[in-house]
This record gives sequence, C-alpha cells and structure tokens, in this order.
Amino acid sequence: MRESKIEKALTIELKKRGGMALKFVSPGMAGVPDRLVLIPNGEVIFVELKAPGKTMRHLQLKRKSQLENLGFRVYVIDSLGGVDSFVREVFS
Repeated sequence: MRESKIEKALTIELKKRGGMALKFVSPGMAGVPDRLVLIPNGEVIFVELKAPGKTMRHLQLKRKSQLENLGFRVYVIDSLGGVDSFVREVFS
C-alpha cells in the first residue's frame, strides 16, 4: 500500500468529523511531519505518514522529538488501521 492512500484516508476521516489535515511544509526546516491536524476542540496534532514497513529517517525522529518536547502530540501512521485508531483516539 502506498503512503498516499493512507494520507488520503486520514484527510477523509478527519473531514467527516469536522477536522482538517493540512499538508505541512516548512521551508528551511527539513524533516517536519507530513500533516498538521486540526480538530474541533482547538487542538493541533502533527502526523507523519509512512508506507507499511517504512521507518522514519534520523532527521524526522529528531523533529518528532523536538515537537514533543514543546508539548505537541506527534503520531506516526503507517496503515489504514492506524488511521482508524488515530481518529478514534483524538475524537474520544
């Protein structure tokens, strides 16, 4: 399964529930997560999407740690089941 299929599923599921999954690009700072997720209660969550079996690069792990140290939640999703689990958790 391709990462793009997982990414599309995430955006669709969030939209159904009134949330958004914005493509996140930060010029001048490589390794940031793929999506900036905004949910109705005003929460911001970062999401890195991966194809099944793929792992995060060293720089991506560093960025994840930096964001978590600032108090943000950062998720890594690598399957359609992971999308379902993520959506259930953040909307519970």
